[in-house]
Amino acid sequence: MKSAFPVWRSMLFVPVHVDKFVAKAHERGADACILDLEDSVPLAQKALARAMVPTAAVQVMKSGAAALVRVNQPWEAMTEDLRAAVGERVRAIVLPKVVDGDIVRKAAVLIADLEGARGMTQGHTLLIAQIEDVEALPNLDAIATSSPRLMGMILGSEDFSASAGMEPIAEALFAPNQQIAFACRRAGILPLGFPGSIADFSDLEKFRATIQQARQLGFVGAFCIHPSQVPVMNEGFMPSAAEVAHAQNLLAANEAALREGRSAFQYNGKMVDPPVVARAQELLRRSRQLTI
Repeated sequence: MKSAFPVWRSMLFVPVHVDKFVAKAHERGADACILDLEDSVPLAQKALARAMVPTAAVQVMKSGAAALVRVNQPWEAMTEDLRAAVGERVRAIVLPKVVDGDIVRKAAVLIADLEGARGMTQGHTLLIAQIEDVEALPNLDAIATSSPRLMGMILGSEDFSASAGMEPIAEALFAPNQQIAFACRRAGILPLGFPGSIADFSDLEKFRATIQQARQLGFVGAFCIHPSQVPVMNEGFMPSAAEVAHAQNLLAANEAALREGRSAFQYNGKMVDPPVVARAQELLRRSRQLTI
């Protein structure tokens, strides 16, 4: 993965037009807050919500969280949203309902123009693509490589399930999530998400198991809609102290084996070869990113 991208374990949706949610967002412990201009905002309040983005971004950043903004489709609405959202305090834009690379490229061009006009560093504003339709699946590689600003992709479980005519259950969501993860890895961007419904937060132990599985599948963070999900995700997507120690010891044993001319060796009752070493190195890179 491209090391320049920030890694956010938990990205909490916050309806930007609801003052009480914005005011409390910085207390939730999320790595990032997504100021939502899309589904959670009624059509009649879109203009008001846009005007509230700059102030809301300052508010959600009080405890160190990054401020993100989810914009609307179609392009006409997205243009208005981007003009309201692009600024020094907004680190990334979430693009909903992405079905091909064209909308990503168009958004990236407008963002570059806005950054230039506003005296910002070019490339400051990153993008996350939300995959919400079966029509996007054949285009995942094209989407993943559509712009250097694209830091990751994530499945929108509810909309995607509706487009597929299926229920948003783990068994149905496993395959599209895995396809997204593979496309992200091929492109060197961040695989985001988990194989479950974002709307189901009633059983936190079940959710904990889902996040654990997501990390095992290679995901590094995800969106959430309820504050109770935040600590579960922060813990679940963070390598534990025991895992870090195991990886460090395994790599030390690997160095010793290499000095002896061996590329495979036994460690703690298991055979270790280059793929196992690569996983340990990845875990330590991930841990360092999250503890800087």
